[in-house]
Amino acid sequence: RRMRTRTRHPVNIAIFGGTFDPIHSGHLRAARAAARRFRLDRILFIPSGTPPHKLRDRLTPFPHRYAMVALACGADHRFEPSLLEAPKRNGKPHYSIETVRRVKQRLKTQDRVFFLIGADAFLDLPHWKQYRQLLGLANFIVVSRPGFRNGEIRKALPPEQVPARGARGASQAIRLRRTTVYVLTGVNSPVSSHAIRQAVRAGRSVTGLVPPLVEQYISKEALYRPGR
Repeated sequence: RRMRTRTRHPVNIAIFGGTFDPIHSGHLRAARAAARRFRLDRILFIPSGTPPHKLRDRLTPFPHRYAMVALACGADHRFEPSLLEAPKRNGKPHYSIETVRRVKQRLKTQDRVFFLIGADAFLDLPHWKQYRQLLGLANFIVVSRPGFRNGEIRKALPPEQVPARGARGASQAIRLRRTTVYVLTGVNSPVSSHAIRQAVRAGRSVTGLVPPLVEQYISKEALYRPGR
């Protein structure tokens, strides 16, 4: 009798990077909406150790930001904290194209990789390292916001990668040569990490703006307090 080989179903995995200083309810809301719409099996939450676009910013030390991400991910089995962009010993920055390549090396060819990103960050994509190659490595899920016009997304796309048939109009799925840029609407989250840090410094409550365990961690570690 011939033995049956167990075949693994293709995996849909999303990369969700950011400083997460701190991670908040808006991040989680966007991740859940993306997981529902695109049937994501896993979402890697990847705190940036040394983000190239914020080299001059004073970020909360990476161990704290990673700890908060790990606490927030515990509520959903699809969410996974990742150390892929932990600070390098040489202090050099991490680039998204390197992270995507490392993730793809661990997957099978039939698996699908998505890159979850906010609309404003996506518009800045042309300033990212090797952004043309990055667009060809992963499907993008662009989280829209109220007042954002989907047609703006095309301005960040290299014209040579957009087929002529899809060159007009504002669509929620823009097909490129190798990948697709999807627009995720309906995620209304006015929360921002900056506003949360300001609230903590002012002694105001952030209940509901961050997961309960993250709120407890911020309080216990006295993060974002004056003088920190």
